[in-house]
Amino acid sequence: MPVLYLTEADVGSLLTMDLAIEAVAAAFRKVGCDEADNVPRRRCQTDRLMLHVLPAAAKTLGAVGFKAYTTPRDGPARFHVTLFDPKTGELAALMEADLLGQFRTGAASGVATKKLARPDAATVGCIGTGKQARTQVLAVCKVRPVTRVAVYGRDASRSAAFAAQLAAETGVAVEAVDSAEAAVRGLDIVITATTAREPVLKGEWLADGCHVNLVGSNFLAKAEADVDVFRRASLVSVDSKEQARLEAGDLLAPLNQHVLSWADVFDFGPLLVGKYPGRQTPHDITVFKSLGLGIEDVAVAARVLDLARQKGVGREIL
Repeated sequence: MPVLYLTEADVGSLLTMDLAIEAVAAAFRKVGCDEADNVPRRRCQTDRLMLHVLPAAAKTLGAVGFKAYTTPRDGPARFHVTLFDPKTGELAALMEADLLGQFRTGAASGVATKKLARPDAATVGCIGTGKQARTQVLAVCKVRPVTRVAVYGRDASRSAAFAAQLAAETGVAVEAVDSAEAAVRGLDIVITATTAREPVLKGEWLADGCHVNLVGSNFLAKAEADVDVFRRASLVSVDSKEQARLEAGDLLAPLNQHVLSWADVFDFGPLLVGKYPGRQTPHDITVFKSLGLGIEDVAVAARVLDLARQKGVGREIL
């Protein structure tokens, strides 16, 4: 079988949020049923850049491979997913994966929101106005009857442009607000998708019954949520508890202050398939901490590869 190379443009021509949500939900279900293997992110570095690798396999999804990306000190990050044939082990595809990563991260929050947010949740607040924030909002709008989105970023002009773009993409009223608090108070679903090292979300701002997606940090030295978020939460779930022990900076302070224990933190895959209870009452505050998993990447990439072969997209390289 020929090896297919897909560029960012190729991936963009095939990938939709609906596809990403379906693929990520299937990946979480496989993890929850012990039918997939996800290896936590591994990192190594030189004085110039860091390499990040996320391997994963799920035979019944046709997904075996890894995402690798580099983050240079000077210059843009570069992302690729490598897929292998799940039966023969032969190299099947190599695809550029910046957009794919944005969509799979948004999709993970979409799946978590569908499981944990109140069914009538209709208002969304988003702190952050970057590429990841965009796909977060797109995904949440796919799984709940959203009527209003409030967004906050430090740059007012960028926030306004971001709001206008999202309004056009979703058909929902999107408003740029002038503070993080204004993007949180009274809203049903709250998203943080920032590069912040210190908390930008305070638990005192959260409305009873809201659902929170924390997606910005995957380093222990970075946290977007303060301890009060976890003090008020009835349920805390992570995409991978194993990976969270290595990367979830948001959990560090509440764990150290004994507001939270690891026994209180639930893997989302088993929760999704019913091994743990989810939301218990309309007043519960639920939290999903997303770190980004290799199984999400390879599951989405496998679906993209299937479409590429069907539609003749991409270039054979071997």
